Amino acid sequence: MDSVTIQSVRAFHTFLLQLCDQENKGLLKEPVLYEDDVQVHIITKVNRSPLQAFWKKNVPIFIAERASLKVDEDQLEDSCINETSNLTSSKLEEDMGPLPLSVMKARQLVSWYTLAHNPHMAQVVNCSTSTAFPLLWVRCDGSDPEGTVWLGAEPVNTGKEITSIVFHIVTCTGPIFDKNSFTSVEKLKTAHKDRHLCSAVITKGYAQYDLFGATVLENTILESQSNIMVDFTWNNVDKILEIPPLTSIATLNIKVEPGDLRSPVIQIYKELEFLLVLAQGLKTGETEWPEVLEEKSAVTVVQELIEDLKNQLNVSQQQLKSKETEKLKSDAAAVESTIHASFAPERGDLDFAELLWTGMRKTVSSYQDVVDCLALVIQHLRCKDIQPWIHQGSNSSLSKLIQQSYQGTMPTVSVNGITAIRMLLEIGLDKLQRDYINYFIGQELTTLNYLDYFVNCTVNLEEQMIRLQKLHHMLELVVSCSAFLNLNHENLFTLTQSCLRYYKDNPFDEQHVFQLPIRPTTINAFYENEHPIMWRMEIISCHGQRELKTVWQLNTRPPVDHVTFNTPDLPVDDTTLNSDYEEAIYYNTVISCSQAHFV
Repeated sequence: MDSVTIQSVRAFHTFLLQLCDQENKGLLKEPVLYEDDVQVHIITKVNRSPLQAFWKKNVPIFIAERASLKVDEDQLEDSCINETSNLTSSKLEEDMGPLPLSVMKARQLVSWYTLAHNPHMAQVVNCSTSTAFPLLWVRCDGSDPEGTVWLGAEPVNTGKEITSIVFHIVTCTGPIFDKNSFTSVEKLKTAHKDRHLCSAVITKGYAQYDLFGATVLENTILESQSNIMVDFTWNNVDKILEIPPLTSIATLNIKVEPGDLRSPVIQIYKELEFLLVLAQGLKTGETEWPEVLEEKSAVTVVQELIEDLKNQLNVSQQQLKSKETEKLKSDAAAVESTIHASFAPERGDLDFAELLWTGMRKTVSSYQDVVDCLALVIQHLRCKDIQPWIHQGSNSSLSKLIQQSYQGTMPTVSVNGITAIRMLLEIGLDKLQRDYINYFIGQELTTLNYLDYFVNCTVNLEEQMIRLQKLHHMLELVVSCSAFLNLNHENLFTLTQSCLRYYKDNPFDEQHVFQLPIRPTTINAFYENEHPIMWRMEIISCHGQRELKTVWQLNTRPPVDHVTFNTPDLPVDDTTLNSDYEEAIYYNTVISCSQAHFV
């Protein structure tokens, strides 16, 4: 080995050691430059990995890529004057996202990485024992005949020793319109056997379908962060793009973005959204009032509510209360029957405070509106010309004042300062908690004991709001699966319990993906006639204790973000979102591997 190579291996080994040390100390925030044209960073979470389209291992990895060139304004101006457009173009490449290295440069980095791990080359790196670094993956520009887009190197440990390196080669071609041009399963198995000198292989199939992705409205694709994916796994693949058999293992991956316009619970989300505005106002002292939803003024709406209450004095409160239990069940059924259109749980048992919230939410547009409305209510309570009914166990300040007015012990209350905002916030919080309880218990998805943590009023208002957001997120998840997938009670119950367990121990996270194991027969109508967004076959052979595999994969979107594919512009009606479009456009990714042993 020549001295130049030894020096390069030592330098690269030292650089990777420094990167690991910075990562362990929490100091590594962005890619670090190596030489003039290479930058390297460490990825520790699989959901942030650029490899996640085809490689799911949840381990730390090095990502090596071409360094982004910084734009210098003076040089850019000079380049325009001198008409050196090539320089300008290269300077602007930093805006194009991650950049690949040439395949030759990538092979050189992988070679240095391999030599740094070789226990018989300890003198090269001045180390008595080799260090197991995170896996190395290098972005490639696909300029070789095979179209290589990634090169990877994975150290293999036997005990405490590194005994070999597994090399991964990822190639990608596309777009492919004609699925008849795909190779066959038998040819792929033969190629694997020839490459790895083995006689027996097994095959595994994987497929992913998007059951709730983008929506087409008036020739416009409505993208959303909400999606419901289903992943299938099965053994013994017979043909390319075969539909997962009903014996497959299926798992729903559910991510729902609160506030999605397609959501059946969009109306109740708007109530929550207004609550969050009030909570932010309490925190900062400034409130960004949303647009009013009715023409009437807030005071007029509240005055009408009070007059209606006076006119209903001939209806005994006992009659209202006797209907409460029966109404709870009928409301839950009504919610279920209209759930596809809008989840707006206008319960028949709304008490005075909840009716007040419903009216004020749609009409208040300023702090003064809130003060005037609440002052009007308190004035009528003090005069005892109304005795509104409220739910037992209501926790808002107004509800407590109403209870005190029954006995004539109502204290003098001022609604100046932040009192008015806080009072309105408490009313809405109380109302929404009861809405969520009404749905989950009415649908027999849980019991009040399991919901107690989420509606606990002994914690501060800020924590109560966080728990309310968790409840709403659970509602979005369950209702979406009920409305769009028609999942039965057994599956909805399992999903609800999973959400309750997760959110009791974890912070609010609307990006979290909830998983639900499910029988394929439950959802087969939703995927059997659709194109998978990902279809993969793994061909596996055993070599001692080590498995070697070849992965042949199809994606409907480019699986790499650093290589440009010549994707045609299709009108909305010609995309795979249109059920009349018979053929999907695929990108073919092949991941092959080989293993080098350190003798």
